[in-house]
Amino acid sequence: MKRLVLTKSLCATAVIAAFALPAASWAQGSTGPVDRHNMRAVGYNDLQGRSAYQPWVENQGGRFIAYVGHHGGEALNPLTGQVEPNGTSIVDVTNPASPKYLAHIPGPAGAGEAGGAQMVRVCSGDVLPKGKPGEYYLLRATGGGSHEIYNVTDPANPTLLKVVVDGLTDTHKNYWECETGIAYLVSGVPGWQTNRHLQIFDLSDPENPVFIRNFGLVGQEPGGVNPNPDNPLPALHGAIPLGNRVYMGYGTSSNGVLQILDKEKLLNGDPEPTPENLLEPEIARMELGPLHGAHTTLPMLNIRPREFEDFTRGAMRNIVAIVNESTANECREAHQMVYFADITTETEPHIISNYHVDPRSALDELGGNYCEIGGRFGAHSSHENLKNPYGNQGLFLASFKSGIPAGDGANPGAPGKPGLSSPAVKPRRN
Repeated sequence: MKRLVLTKSLCATAVIAAFALPAASWAQGSTGPVDRHNMRAVGYNDLQGRSAYQPWVENQGGRFIAYVGHHGGEALNPLTGQVEPNGTSIVDVTNPASPKYLAHIPGPAGAGEAGGAQMVRVCSGDVLPKGKPGEYYLLRATGGGSHEIYNVTDPANPTLLKVVVDGLTDTHKNYWECETGIAYLVSGVPGWQTNRHLQIFDLSDPENPVFIRNFGLVGQEPGGVNPNPDNPLPALHGAIPLGNRVYMGYGTSSNGVLQILDKEKLLNGDPEPTPENLLEPEIARMELGPLHGAHTTLPMLNIRPREFEDFTRGAMRNIVAIVNESTANECREAHQMVYFADITTETEPHIISNYHVDPRSALDELGGNYCEIGGRFGAHSSHENLKNPYGNQGLFLASFKSGIPAGDGANPGAPGKPGLSSPAVKPRRN
């Protein structure tokens, strides 16, 4: 089996992943060398100085367009001359060496995360069951209150098409399955006992959303009671569907849960949020304990690990990469890593390894321990592109100060580290 070799195409991937880093991390004025291995930055755009969260790249008629969700805040938009809430940036990255900023969609007015639109997804009307051929649609979570759909057929001139749902108490990551049109939204519906749970809509016709159901852990439903009061119920980070399964990740840096659901039962079961109905789609649930959350739960199925290739049984494994989220500066928390869970026997998921960057690795290249040079260090999220050109062999991570590590998923029991690109160190500011 071939090892993962990072090639020119990955360099392009890496520059897109770089959008997920704060713009200041790549800005001029940084000091010290950049730590890199098998990766190099080939292009740069400061995104108008807006702190970025999640990028999505779509091939639109031969043009590659990056849609970037932002955290809350505001900045000057030179295209309009106005200070605008961070919202969403649209960038043409067809030439990755020279990205061109096309348009900015402001977020709602307000403090904190209100002005952000952290999560973005794009579907083609050629793929959506009831979409219009030749058109493209952007789904985004806005602030903490709503989910919206924009027509981005002309990415330089996005237009609001539909508000899917509003009046929410919070939002976060979403996943839009273009082939079916089903959208798995993270929302906070008033009355639920959590600020983030799952909302499912049929967006196969983007102009006419159809609500399917709300879903969460038992105890999070309206009027629900936590069956284990000593173990707080974590809020949902996001859902990733694949085949007839949905992989759910709960918890931020603590009390994490991986939940595997039967998609058919989830979509077609009784939507009334009773404890019995919430348990019906569940195939398996694995709790991660008080030190780790599950920001991203990425399925990596049908892997044939190199070390297993000579065995007659168990040579093919199904894996979920569970990415924790660092939330504190200068390592004032548990070390947030990536864990590989073996789910070959779905009802018995178990951790087989972890992947992380040693904070001491910055000593030689960057002149300091990652825990001592300011800012957050540790894992945050992985790519969620299930059409990754490297298949299950490439896992690309956003890791705050340690930049963009690449993991070798072809050997999940002992994952290698084929690539890394870390931003230059900026002077510490107290």
